[in-house]
Amino acid sequence: MKKSTLDNLLLVGLCLLITACGTDISEGLDDEADAGDADFTTFVTVGDSLTAGYADGALYRDGQLDSYPAILAQQFALAGGGSFDQPLMPKGATGSMTLSGANLGRPDRLVLGATGDPDNPVSPETIDPTKTIAIDVRLGGAGSYNNMGVPGAKSFHLPAAGYGELTIGAVAGGTANPYFSRFASSDITSVLADAAGQAPSFFILWIGNNDILLYALDGGGTQNAVPPYGLGTNDVTDPAVFTPSYNAAVATLKTANNKGVLVNIPDVATIPYFTTVPYNPIPMTSAQASAANAAYAPYNGGIALAGLSAEELAQRTISFAKGDNALVITDESLTTIPGLPSIRQATSKDYIVLTASPKIGTEETPGDPSTVWGVGKALLDSDVLTEFEYDEVETARAAYNDTIEMAAMADGLALLDVATLLDELNESGLLYGSGGVSAVFGQGGAFSLDGVHPTARGYAVIANEIMKVIENEFGAKLPPVNPSDYTTVFYQ
Repeated sequence: MKKSTLDNLLLVGLCLLITACGTDISEGLDDEADAGDADFTTFVTVGDSLTAGYADGALYRDGQLDSYPAILAQQFALAGGGSFDQPLMPKGATGSMTLSGANLGRPDRLVLGATGDPDNPVSPETIDPTKTIAIDVRLGGAGSYNNMGVPGAKSFHLPAAGYGELTIGAVAGGTANPYFSRFASSDITSVLADAAGQAPSFFILWIGNNDILLYALDGGGTQNAVPPYGLGTNDVTDPAVFTPSYNAAVATLKTANNKGVLVNIPDVATIPYFTTVPYNPIPMTSAQASAANAAYAPYNGGIALAGLSAEELAQRTISFAKGDNALVITDESLTTIPGLPSIRQATSKDYIVLTASPKIGTEETPGDPSTVWGVGKALLDSDVLTEFEYDEVETARAAYNDTIEMAAMADGLALLDVATLLDELNESGLLYGSGGVSAVFGQGGAFSLDGVHPTARGYAVIANEIMKVIENEFGAKLPPVNPSDYTTVFYQ
């Protein structure tokens, strides 16, 4: 069977060609700065990979230098802001790390490389050569970095003592995070303790993405539980755990004299990792469809005898026709039928993950057409965020955002509704004076090659939106940056 059509969706153009986008964000590019009621002298940000400047699947120096906190600090300096230090990766380091000689399994960054295929001229690939760094010695200035973004951190990790322990046992066991271990003040400190210890005059808190995102990225998968709450690495955090963790973070950072911004959690279905691969990318001729239907006749006959409801029977019946066809996927939420797999065809309410795209339409066993992924061979559970799993994510996200909104109201903090911003990026894009951005993978300019984290240009857009809410809430005047001054995707 011919490989499906995903490569051209991922790789065509790869430049910014936005001609019809939504909100114009060009106003005020030359405005003079004023802090208003805010004090930017000691600006501290707390969060996860989105705060750290993670991009293209890795944490690397160029991404950090163009993180949204770094861009904000640059503009805050125009209104009395002080110095802003980040725990930068070494020059040339590409993302992977070792500790005590053990590779920690952290990925290296992605770039676009030439394929030699005229129909598919470039493709995301790991940068070459790679440069792994050892983190056996803490960075100088440990405990005093203004950017406290820790890739992989969830809400309940922020107050966890020992999350920065610099030992292979703690990192391998999941109780410590190597990104924090690099710059924590001690083995027993927490992210919040080091952040609050700097007495921030202004702070931004954006945490909670990983509380749902890691589950979604893994197609609804879970891993073995680790302390402090016995949750698996990829489990959705129960709102009953998120709420006290989040409120404790706000209480630790907020003082009677400082101000800050809280940022809510976006819908995972607005990022390219879940929106790029269509649910129905399998083209078939009439003859191919007939052959596939014949192959599934025993399965369809089996589920017809299983006593399923009419709704589930229709959902699970597999049928192909001439034209584009829906992928066959694994769905563990289906009723278990002894001797038959829990499979069905995808619908528009299922999200095929970006990393599944290379195998769709290819043979698991070369030379055996019955093993074509997405046709004869169902995509794995980890390849798909099913409708049921997406609903789990959305239920939790709604509860998290309620908590974040209530915290902002209770403490007089500004709130950035980044969820609405990403909705707009996904649906129509955003215009600014010299161009625009959208969430289209590879082409839209907003998202990097991992399909999850923004490009430098995307981080610039986020920084501008944060400055808007600071102006509205605290009477500041902060000139926005021009997103066109910031990069999008990188070529090898």
